[in-house]
Amino acid sequence: MFDEKDLEQFKKKGTNAESVKAQLELIKKGFPFLELEAAASVGNGIIAVDESKFDSYIKTWDTYCASGHKVTKFVPASGAASRMFKDLFAFLDAPYSVPTTPFEKSFFDGISKFAFYKDLDVACTANEGKSIRELISAGSYKTVVANLLQSKGLNYGALPKGLLKFHSYSSTTRTPLEEHMAEGAMYASGADGTVHLHFTVSTEHRELFKNLADSCAKAMSKRYGTTYDITFSEQKPSTDTVAAAADGGPFRNDDGSILFRPGGHGALIENLNDMDTDIVFIKNIDNVVPDHLKTDTVTYKKLLAGILVSAQNKVFDYLRLLDSGKYTPQQLKNICKFVTDTLCCRRKDIDKLEGKELAAWLHAKLNRPLRVCGMVKNVGEPGGGPFLAYNSDGTISLQILESSQIDLNDPRKKEMFTGGTHFNPVDLVCALRGYKGTRFDLPKYVDPATGFISSKSKNGRELKALELPGLWNGAMSDWNTIFVEVPLTTFNPVKTVNDLLRPQHQPA
Repeated sequence: MFDEKDLEQFKKKGTNAESVKAQLELIKKGFPFLELEAAASVGNGIIAVDESKFDSYIKTWDTYCASGHKVTKFVPASGAASRMFKDLFAFLDAPYSVPTTPFEKSFFDGISKFAFYKDLDVACTANEGKSIRELISAGSYKTVVANLLQSKGLNYGALPKGLLKFHSYSSTTRTPLEEHMAEGAMYASGADGTVHLHFTVSTEHRELFKNLADSCAKAMSKRYGTTYDITFSEQKPSTDTVAAAADGGPFRNDDGSILFRPGGHGALIENLNDMDTDIVFIKNIDNVVPDHLKTDTVTYKKLLAGILVSAQNKVFDYLRLLDSGKYTPQQLKNICKFVTDTLCCRRKDIDKLEGKELAAWLHAKLNRPLRVCGMVKNVGEPGGGPFLAYNSDGTISLQILESSQIDLNDPRKKEMFTGGTHFNPVDLVCALRGYKGTRFDLPKYVDPATGFISSKSKNGRELKALELPGLWNGAMSDWNTIFVEVPLTTFNPVKTVNDLLRPQHQPA
């Protein structure tokens, strides 16, 4: 199947023939659907925190930050913004030349409200000798769009979201990168006033991200009274996955080399594993709002983190007690209740275990990475949701699942998926160290059976692509998990450029 050139290619990518064969076999066999117990809901896997407890949890978090622990904000930011402008690219290719669809009309009706408007106006004037208004008056709508998307203008169609101007302020504008810097100062500042941020970026955009961070760090530091430590990493070539041809063998490029594709955001578990930090906030690059709307975001980020620290303290205390061997049957019962009720890790034959056997099982379940995930009420957004799912060892635990992991041909499971009360907004706080201070080796907690296969094409030829278990899905399958209800006001993603016209992305 493989020749010497293939083996050399594998070596350069940091993989080997055995791994590639295994991936091709996965593509051939496909992935099993997960067995579900129920969609998680408030009272069954999701906690709705009483407001009377907010202050206590927030104080717990503030105390933790002030005690010298390292906290990092981790932002996947490598995605290109091309999908944001899908409708505008379609307009450029359309047979008509004036805005016709509701999307196109909304874009031009609100064009002066975009934070990038002034930059676009400068580009149009420089390239066309006319302002945006003059071009629109002349019916040259496509010229305006071309200056927004193409390299002759702002090149927004080829840049990542993190570098686009999202929000306007009285005397400046901000990109998502800058908004994440502002957020970090509000809830993730350490005892020394340092805010650690880490962005995963693509190779071709790394220097642009770095230049922007360097150029705005001084002003942001002055505004928020912090110091910024901003680092970047790229998806490792070794996490790329092989593409399969129609015959099940490796898909080969025109030059005979084997095609590898990025394995999806699940590959970033390797980047997360490389971080020397205690606690990590994870949030998508496009889910940001201007400062005047950040109050709920900051409150609930601190709430989630306070819940995480409180749970971690209990976990550590229980593990030390189990290590001592000096526990009573009642103490084991208390630990069991915590694992079952708070961590929602359930075993149907738990009553059959006792003494050292029960203690060993509890120790194994407690001594794992811990995450607290915010969940918003389902408003019909596409994507994953919170479930109680069966694991390979027969236990039930909390999982964030995508539709591809669920057998929607099964009426019962389809009902769970479509009737789910909550949605995953990608709002996580994660504890990466164990009770003895050592970092967990995160790849060990990935469930390799939770990836999925997608159909793609290249140069007119069909191929099958292997997506790794998602970062907050199967890549964290074997973590301890707590789901907490958070308000919809904390979830403001920008999926299309017109989302920037929503009130949540406009000035006060």
